[in-house]
Amino acid sequence: MQPYRIKTISQYHQALGIARPEHPLVSVINLEEFKPAAENSRVSVVFNFYIISLKRSLDGKIKFHYGQQRYDFDEGAMFFISPNQVFSFEADQDYKTSGWMLLVHPDFIWNTSLAKTIRQYGFFDYSLNEALFLSEKEETTITGIINLIRQEYHSNIDKFSQGLIIAQIELLLQYADRFYNRQFLTRTVSGHQIVSRVEDMLTNYFNGNDLLEKGLPSVQHIAGILNISPTYLSALLKALTGLSTQQHVHEKLIEKAKEQLSTTSLSISEIAYQLGFEHSQSFSKLFKNKTSQSPLAFRQAFN
Repeated sequence: MQPYRIKTISQYHQALGIARPEHPLVSVINLEEFKPAAENSRVSVVFNFYIISLKRSLDGKIKFHYGQQRYDFDEGAMFFISPNQVFSFEADQDYKTSGWMLLVHPDFIWNTSLAKTIRQYGFFDYSLNEALFLSEKEETTITGIINLIRQEYHSNIDKFSQGLIIAQIELLLQYADRFYNRQFLTRTVSGHQIVSRVEDMLTNYFNGNDLLEKGLPSVQHIAGILNISPTYLSALLKALTGLSTQQHVHEKLIEKAKEQLSTTSLSISEIAYQLGFEHSQSFSKLFKNKTSQSPLAFRQAFN
């Protein structure tokens, strides 16, 4: 079944059975104002606009599907959706929720600084099981920003309105980025379990035949094995270790290369081939970039 595409914010308001938006390109929705029309059934949609939302389930059950993940919203959580991503939900007949939803069409931020910076926030590509859980203090901060946006949204539109709303959205995203970093650091048990799994997976990958047969593992491959999104994995690793997923792969590669260079008589070309490189020049360039030495200079240091 093909997902239903919602092109405009007005169309979404109509689908929810609520009043038309006061601005065609931006809207703040109170989630207590509507109830899903399709009960006990799954609905898949694709939006042509950004959605930032904080949902808290009050009664009943609602399940959200984002990519291949599913999440039960018994507690409040904040999540982010960018245009053209498939999003699904199903709710039982007793479903009630609280919270808010900010809708922003790309045309609203076109030719502004936000149009460029919004693409840099990786959490728009996170899965729902990677939602942002806010502390009470953090939720108060975020809600305060949303209230300012709502206040401006309901005021008479003038030449300052767009700039003021965009400034508040930028502030909201910056706080979300900070709070996600806090979440990586405070959920240390689950975070470090992921780090350990990445290390174990890379060790097995580099010690087996996968490297020769498949080449270097991609970030998507590693994230797929861990069942989390690539952007979330890299952000978590960066917060906990200072290195992105790709940098972890390169660190393991250099470690293996040093072992081969110092303990075998294989040529540089043979080592490069065993490490998944088609051309030894590419291997030598990466090795020198990471160690400030060429592979040959590193080997000669052991003689």
